[in-house]
Amino acid sequence: MMQAQLNLTTMVNHAEKYFADKTVISRTLGGVQTIPYRKITERIRRLAGVLKDLGVEKGDRVGTIAWNHHRHLEAYFAIPTMGAVLHTINIRVSPDDLAYIINHAEDKILLVDEDLFPLIERVKDQIAGVEKIIVMTDKDELPETTLTNVASYEVLLKDADPGTELCEDINENDMAGLCYTSGTTGRPKGVAYSHRGIYLHSLALGLKDTVGLSEEDIAMPVVPMFHVNAWGMPFAALWFGTTQVLPGPMPTPQILAELMEEHKVTMAAGVPTIWLGFLEALENGNYDTSSLRCILCGGSAAPKGMIRAFESKYKIPFVHAYGMTETSPIVTLARLKSYQQELDEEERLELRSRQGMVVPGIEVKGINENGEIPYDGETIGELLVKGPWIADSYYKNDRSADSFRDGWLHTGDVINIDEEGSVKIVDRTKDMIKSGGEWISSVDIENALMAHDAIYEASVIAVPDPKWQERPVACVVLKEKEALTEEDVKQFLEPQFAKFWIPDRVLFMEEIPKTSVGKFLKRALRDQVKEMLSLSDPS
Repeated sequence: MMQAQLNLTTMVNHAEKYFADKTVISRTLGGVQTIPYRKITERIRRLAGVLKDLGVEKGDRVGTIAWNHHRHLEAYFAIPTMGAVLHTINIRVSPDDLAYIINHAEDKILLVDEDLFPLIERVKDQIAGVEKIIVMTDKDELPETTLTNVASYEVLLKDADPGTELCEDINENDMAGLCYTSGTTGRPKGVAYSHRGIYLHSLALGLKDTVGLSEEDIAMPVVPMFHVNAWGMPFAALWFGTTQVLPGPMPTPQILAELMEEHKVTMAAGVPTIWLGFLEALENGNYDTSSLRCILCGGSAAPKGMIRAFESKYKIPFVHAYGMTETSPIVTLARLKSYQQELDEEERLELRSRQGMVVPGIEVKGINENGEIPYDGETIGELLVKGPWIADSYYKNDRSADSFRDGWLHTGDVINIDEEGSVKIVDRTKDMIKSGGEWISSVDIENALMAHDAIYEASVIAVPDPKWQERPVACVVLKEKEALTEEDVKQFLEPQFAKFWIPDRVLFMEEIPKTSVGKFLKRALRDQVKEMLSLSDPS
């Protein structure tokens, strides 16, 4: 067979040749623009030329601090196709972690959104290695700053060569992207993505039994482009000629609903907290979402109640997925097999709420102290993953051996696998609750709580107990104008779980702390609960 390098340049060339008239609908601070792919690919070439002129060489890291919009999309391709490394930086990390990430990656250039420029101002004295900061803005003028190494993205592109040659001979194993984990324990860790990994992951997103992304779709990645490359959707979408709707800065649920209605979005992707807010917008507004063929949800477990609401009330198919920064991210999707469509509604819902079947190309297994777990839907163990778009180490990190052993990524997620091969995340290893020698899944209780009509969000954590070792405590956020007592919540759970699973306490909160990508931040929640319980203790 011919040896062809699987790299991003071939993807840009394909889109440029066959999908010139397809469009990117981009929301920025200045409004919504519709830009044809022919213009996007020309601007990709211009940006590649700009970076070359600024001295960016093969392997250099170029950081982006930006929302989901067309300029960020251009950077997604221009940086890797001129031989450099796209480093997408989480805009919600602390200033200390932001400086750490930029310095650890050794970013040479930063592309920064106008409204996010203050993030760089705060750490300017800590990032001496950055040679140039390019501001992405619709305005003619640059933000006021004491920094001297600042330039305008649009001015640079205007003067650049639209015929800049992209690198054709990039080795598929070269690094194309770099993304850091959200750092819930210790410093954020870098994950490097190869051209080959992105290429193969993009192909997987086009399979009918996964996301089924295609030219006829109008796709809206709500998941940020700074979080696991927006789950790889921008790469696959440009390659396949998919129309892209990029929701831009600080998109509210109402803005998402308006964009979906106006542009007839067919599929959208985001974490459960996004879709909880979106459901509320649908309940309070009158939006036409009939064009949606799929909502893709991942990042943490989706409550059954939310899946039921989308599919039964709004007739929007809901696809539950699993992945992580280290996996590019798609590992499993909860698609029903053809013969499972004949099951009753509750059985189908149970299967749809699992993380689902492993996608072609990836291998998974669960292990515990007895070895590999059986496919019985009950035995639990840690999820291990391997495949061509799975990381094999952390970037410049001596602790990689903790997570990458014997050719497998040890995820830290506790799972069971049913007879059909469907994976269910029971919990994170560090979030499992051991009470009287028996394991309790915080995720199962959380999902049950969020099925209650009055509950908006719920998170369950362990607290120390002198008799039982640990006991569960439920933290609950009620929907607006709803009222429940602690006893109401416990009675709701009692028919669903063994008695020892029922939380000892139910704490009502205004908000549950979240990570920078919208997941419940249990580390901060534990500190909050500890303080609340100590205040309520009369002793």
